Amino acid sequence: MDKPPLTPTEFASAVTAITGAFGDPTRRDIYLFVRENNDGVTATAAATHFDLHPNVARHHLDKLTSGGYLEVSVAKSSEATAGRPSKIYQITDFPSSLELPMRQDSVLVSLLGRTLALLPPSKAEEMAEEVGIEVGRSMAETIRPNEIQQSFQSALHSIAAALTAHGFAARAEKDNESSKLRIISEHCPFGVTAIEHPVICAVDRGLVKGMLSSLYGEATTDLSSSLPMGDDVCITDINA
Repeated sequence: MDKPPLTPTEFASAVTAITGAFGDPTRRDIYLFVRENNDGVTATAAATHFDLHPNVARHHLDKLTSGGYLEVSVAKSSEATAGRPSKIYQITDFPSSLELPMRQDSVLVSLLGRTLALLPPSKAEEMAEEVGIEVGRSMAETIRPNEIQQSFQSALHSIAAALTAHGFAARAEKDNESSKLRIISEHCPFGVTAIEHPVICAVDRGLVKGMLSSLYGEATTDLSSSLPMGDDVCITDINA
């Protein structure tokens, strides 16, 4: 049986927890590095991969562990010295408290898609983006309440962390070819509904635009890659 949706307080706590864990871009990269290594990694391996001091890498790994995103086992490693065992960090499932409503309300998402499909395409997309913008602004208030605006890059990393909290598995990065900053989402919580009703993707664009307007300032967003387009990931290009 599905778990009931989170209360506003539980949701705010969940977003705050994930923002604290993944707001640092280096920590996010280390987490993804651990995910890619099924056998786990040591602090030394992470430090070598990211050119960090081992103590810095260990700090990030321990932070992720304390948040429940990684688990630790102790084993003899070829990296260990003088017979000293090494900590092996491995991925674990997200805590159950992070099962968020957007991933649960598939019926409502499907209903939204079908309702928007009844409108003229341009009007449907406009409405979907407006909904996303309103929700995005509310999310920004939860993430950074009563704080001054952030720098552009800092705001993007906060947005990526918030989207991850909603099941998007998002990250912020610069496109090597165009030098544009963008948000890449490796998972869509709207699932097959977004493929059946591509207008739903305008909600994603609105979420980014709404959060960015509150955390940094006005900007334009453009979805250059998405599941309905036949791509494996969703990419939102941002111009500020």
